[in-house]
Amino acid sequence: MQIKTQHINSEVHKSTLELIQLMNDVLALAKKEGATNAAVAVNNDKGFSVDVRMRQVETVAFSEDKGVGLTVYFGQRKGGASSTDVSPAALEAMVRAACDIAKVSAADPCFGLAEKELMSTEHPELDLFHPWDVTPQQAIEIALNCESHALSLDKRITNSDGVSVSSYESHHGYANTHGGSGFVHSTRHSISCSLIAQEGEDMQRDYDYTTVRDPKDLVNIELIAKKAVERALSRINSRQLSTQVSPVIFSSRVSSGLFGSFINAISGSNLYKKNSFLINSVGQQVFPEFIRIYEQPHLQGALGSSAFDSEGVSTRPNVFVDKGIVQHYVLGNYSARRMKLKTTANSDGVHNLTIDSNAGDLTKLLEMMGTGLLVTELMGQGVNGITGDYSRGASGYWVENGVVQYPVDEITVAGNLKDMFQSIVAIGNDINPNVATRCGSVLINEMMIAGK
Repeated sequence: MQIKTQHINSEVHKSTLELIQLMNDVLALAKKEGATNAAVAVNNDKGFSVDVRMRQVETVAFSEDKGVGLTVYFGQRKGGASSTDVSPAALEAMVRAACDIAKVSAADPCFGLAEKELMSTEHPELDLFHPWDVTPQQAIEIALNCESHALSLDKRITNSDGVSVSSYESHHGYANTHGGSGFVHSTRHSISCSLIAQEGEDMQRDYDYTTVRDPKDLVNIELIAKKAVERALSRINSRQLSTQVSPVIFSSRVSSGLFGSFINAISGSNLYKKNSFLINSVGQQVFPEFIRIYEQPHLQGALGSSAFDSEGVSTRPNVFVDKGIVQHYVLGNYSARRMKLKTTANSDGVHNLTIDSNAGDLTKLLEMMGTGLLVTELMGQGVNGITGDYSRGASGYWVENGVVQYPVDEITVAGNLKDMFQSIVAIGNDINPNVATRCGSVLINEMMIAGK
């Protein structure tokens, strides 16, 4: 297996070589035990997070996780086992356990590795690994400074719901007996600030945060504090709307969830189990003609980038929706075989899902809407994947003539996802940089708002 060494220090390089050797050893043991085919994954993850609240350190949490997982096939029988102990004796026991399970399992004609021609050992360098040279004590100081600045900005910020700083790095390898193999080194760093504003008896909470691969891209803590303060203050004196039908904008803080529900509905495991409201939707007009939904797995340094999926299949820029029409489903190898189709290299989900914009920023969308509801927070899990019925608690702002009038809460927004998708009027260009789905705010022509 070839290793990309960009941004990787000698210690990590040495560890990677050891993990690659471990994978090769496990595959050899599996073949020795009689497995027809096998796949092995290794991980070595570590990092820490700190939490402070009201100028006091609440938690300092360290994590280190090192393990190996094995899947073996005896013909069309499958078994699996994993271990956090990577000693030779433990690895041998793990391999035997996986093989023993496979020998007594029911055969399934769809079991097996993805086709050999889909495998590769050559993968693009995606610039995902940028360690942050920060100690827990330094992270605590960052968190305390962020909170202190936030509390100093307005006397109505009476309490803190906590400031968190975290830094994690992950080293993940995969190899199988069809010749597929690869190694991914990645990092993820974040700072979040949650505040409570009070005026009279009314108390409201809101937050801001930043999540990046490279620490130099972290938003300045003064800006995070300022944004969290502004958001918390803007929630004061929230009202409950009367029940009505109205246009709704899902801000980019929450809009990715709409398209997450769509991806779930066209995912193979839900389709072959008949747990989807979009069965047989390929070729169907599910969205307006201006909608294009696709993935960009090879974006440099992006949160959702990946060179290969969890089955070793090289990722590619799939287009799921073009001109509003579903082009194909989201498939891993097993679900593809169940549906007599080919894998789309999405066994572990989509990578940097992207929804093209057809409008400007949030201000432009507010002008387009005129009067209606801007949703900035959603509560509950009220999405029925089988029927498409959608009902979730919400809070946000009431808008008139394109201008925010007052905050609202204790309401529910409801509809059916099929109707909601068809009723999308515009998608903004205000992409939320802190999530892997690249989507701006979404304006929907009409939804039910349940309130007073």
